[in-house]
Amino acid sequence: MDYKNLLDKIEDAYSKELPFVTYKKPNDKVVKGIFQKKTVLEFSNSFSEEGFLFAPFNNTEDVILFRIENSDTYRALLPTSNIPLDGENSTINNDSTKNKYINLVGSCIDFIKRGKAKKVVLSRTEELELTNFSVTKTFEKLLCNYRNAFVYVWYHPKVGLWLGATPEQLVRIKLKVFNTVSLAGTQVYKDSLDVNWNKKELEEQQIVTNYIESNLNSLIDELSISKPTTIKAGNLLHLKTSIKGLLNDKFDLKNLIDNLHPTPAVCGMPMNIAKEFILKNEGYKRQFYTGFLGELNIDNSSDLFVNLRCMKIENLVASLFIGGGITIDSIPENEWLETVEKSKVMKKVLSN
Repeated sequence: MDYKNLLDKIEDAYSKELPFVTYKKPNDKVVKGIFQKKTVLEFSNSFSEEGFLFAPFNNTEDVILFRIENSDTYRALLPTSNIPLDGENSTINNDSTKNKYINLVGSCIDFIKRGKAKKVVLSRTEELELTNFSVTKTFEKLLCNYRNAFVYVWYHPKVGLWLGATPEQLVRIKLKVFNTVSLAGTQVYKDSLDVNWNKKELEEQQIVTNYIESNLNSLIDELSISKPTTIKAGNLLHLKTSIKGLLNDKFDLKNLIDNLHPTPAVCGMPMNIAKEFILKNEGYKRQFYTGFLGELNIDNSSDLFVNLRCMKIENLVASLFIGGGITIDSIPENEWLETVEKSKVMKKVLSN
């Protein structure tokens, strides 16, 4: 399908309130679309189906599935042209948002100092009022400016409209080859990947790596873990460790994902304690932010990504979801500033 025709297909499905997802994998030139023929809301229980998953942060809630067998699928080549990003829309939130988040971080640090947890990932929302909104123009801006991310627009009339550009892979499985990443730490990109990472950021990243390794040892053979490297995602830098191996006979996709999600990169460590603190104290429901999404059993592979750098659009209001990892060495003001930098990625995409 021609790229413009695919964009027209998105507009048509959205106007008719028909479910769809359109997406591009990191550094890929192909944009894929899955358009459901009916508005029925389906879920995956076994992860044995073929389709596209959209999973919430809370792993006790249902995982939405767009089945290939009930959908029309399309592919188009992404043009090489770029779309500049400039300006930002007005933020609805006021100064109380900052104070609330800084106080939350402070109470979390006290929680960690009492030995309750090693790390907790805290987040917040930021709402932007949109003077106008085009689902295809916003999606195009994401596609053209975040080519090394998993970029998507997802819609279901019974759930809502979500868009994002996430740098983090949850898991990729092709036949028996397994790949995932440990991603943590954040700095603002300043024209160079040659940066120094502080103790807090290095320890935060190592916590994620250790968690993944310990939870996969029984499922993966020949587990290989790279040294951390610095990668660029939008206007930010992160520490990334690549982890790969071969699936053994004990492998079960649902079991593997249950062992990974939510990772310390989006929840904390220990997972159950960190998750309990988040659900009790964040003061809002994350929904699909820090959940995961992607291809399930398509072309003999599953390719899933953590839902970061994302937003939900409703009634010309964009809700941005942003957060960061809190450890014993965290400084509340710095943690607030990190969320401000992360929010700029989505704000620029929403500029008129």
